[in-house]
Amino acid sequence: MDLNTVPDSSLLGVTQTNNPLPHELPPIRPETIKRRMAHRKLRPIHISMITINAVLGTGLYWRGGQVLELGGSLAVVLSFLILGILAWAVMQCIAELLCIWPVPGALAVFVRKFVDDELGIVVGIAYWFTYSVAFAYLISAAAAEVQYWTTTTELDVVVLYILVPLILILINSFGVELYGWFEVATATAKISCLVIITIFMIKFAPGDANYFKNDSSTNPTHVGIWDNPTHYDDSAANNWVTAFFMCLSIATFAYIGVEAPAAIALEAEPPKTKSTEEDRSRQLNDTGNIGDTVRFSAKWISVFACVVYTLCGILLSLSVDATNEDLPRLDWIHNAHTTKVMSAFVIAANLANDYKVGGAFNGFLVFTAVLCANTNLFIASRMLFGLTNQIEGGPDEHWYLNILAWLGRTNSYRVPIRAMAVSALAFIWVPFLQLAQPDKQQSGETTSGIKSFIDILADMGSVGVLIVWACECWAFLRYYDCINRHKNELVERRVPRVRRFDEGDDNDYPYISNGQPFTAYFGLIACLFILLVVNGASLWNGFHTQAFLSSYLIVIIFILLWILLKLFRGARWSLVDLSDPDTVESMIRGLHQFSFAGYSNEPTSETGWSSSMWPLSLLARSPRETS
Repeated sequence: MDLNTVPDSSLLGVTQTNNPLPHELPPIRPETIKRRMAHRKLRPIHISMITINAVLGTGLYWRGGQVLELGGSLAVVLSFLILGILAWAVMQCIAELLCIWPVPGALAVFVRKFVDDELGIVVGIAYWFTYSVAFAYLISAAAAEVQYWTTTTELDVVVLYILVPLILILINSFGVELYGWFEVATATAKISCLVIITIFMIKFAPGDANYFKNDSSTNPTHVGIWDNPTHYDDSAANNWVTAFFMCLSIATFAYIGVEAPAAIALEAEPPKTKSTEEDRSRQLNDTGNIGDTVRFSAKWISVFACVVYTLCGILLSLSVDATNEDLPRLDWIHNAHTTKVMSAFVIAANLANDYKVGGAFNGFLVFTAVLCANTNLFIASRMLFGLTNQIEGGPDEHWYLNILAWLGRTNSYRVPIRAMAVSALAFIWVPFLQLAQPDKQQSGETTSGIKSFIDILADMGSVGVLIVWACECWAFLRYYDCINRHKNELVERRVPRVRRFDEGDDNDYPYISNGQPFTAYFGLIACLFILLVVNGASLWNGFHTQAFLSSYLIVIIFILLWILLKLFRGARWSLVDLSDPDTVESMIRGLHQFSFAGYSNEPTSETGWSSSMWPLSLLARSPRETS
């Protein structure tokens, strides 16, 4: 098949012919291009642990306390449970597509191929933005947690704002195989910390299910925490339903990362076979094994996160009262009583008079935030690389295409070092803003424009992921309808790996997700409901600028960027046409071939453990050798 007939999949091109216009690019090429593909070295254990590291961050330990303070005991349990079910539904859609096509930049590619080309590009940009911002935000969060022990500004600047990011950049510079094992080690440590916290929370819960509601009063009232499970912060909401909707918005942050297998599928390990270049059919079948590499993580990490978060939410609600003044609060709500806030888990330990355990919990939080920042940088770099690795550039191309082509290249060790460096530096200045304007105490109210700006960026990332989730569900629904409509033609033409509705014994369809298409409809409707209705609940009790920007600024930017990209490219204002079986066949075969791009090693690329250790090997060489 002539690959130039494959519908366009380039980053900025719109053509589907062999003669692109000057501002357009040729179609995507499935063959390995020099320094355009990463090593496929990640095993299933690597991908699972990378995903766990991406999910288990400050969303549970910090935002769980925000949810508890805002909506009470019942809200903290229901929020994590409902968002977990939504994450599972979305991942069912992504997992099925990913098992067929483990392609670079998969989240953008699925939307581009089955919904709209420009929309898919904006989805990729939004996804990169989320993780690049999260990298900087988590460093800021780690600095905030360190304030539990000390308020030394020099420590923040030297260690957390400079040294830690440089170490994380260095770690991400190593080869993917070594990096994968680093993620296995750190995720194991993070899970161990979670187990320890859970054990102690079980210990704290029975003894603290009833305790003094207000320790500072002379006549404290002895109450049960679940006596009023629908307690809510009346300074933020008029009723519990409104507060609960706001809690759902906050809890979204905790599930960012469940879709990580799609972002890193370009480095999933190929099967260890002796297939040759002539044996294209075997190679195509081997592609399905890459789907097997990412299948477990795509299917089950969301379930794992849902169980862990819901369990911890229950234990938290049994240990800490929602009226505790040390709980984290919404920054744009000016409360008369402001104290030094801390994680709800640390509060639980302190209430049990176990301050050493509270300090250890806080140490776990710092450790978790730093490791999650490291994984976020890895995911951001792979998304940016997946968006740009098919752009060739050249002297006759526009300057912006040459910049994008430069980002889409790896070094000789197949590490996308340029995309990683840009992802790290894009928002690394954000933590330093906290040094410019410290919190000001005025009449008992805490105000900080800088902190509000940082929180808005983080919330924009959460909303951005919801947009990506909605688009992935939409892409799956159109894919589902497409292969159902053309199922007879696809079987007659022997198009592999798309016979979802064929019950024959020789069916090579890799994975059928549960409850489709109803699961995809639920995911799409739920994401849109949260984006358009739930996120607006923070404005029902009065307009707040920070709340509005946190909820809707990224939505506005996303839509505007989509429109501008349409206008810039002169694209049609219509969705991808999936009615023609010839076009659908060409597109599917092109995706199949693109799925095993990167199988063959480049002659100039380095492999093995020596390539993984390349940053240290450079330090060991003489200046003459490195020049």
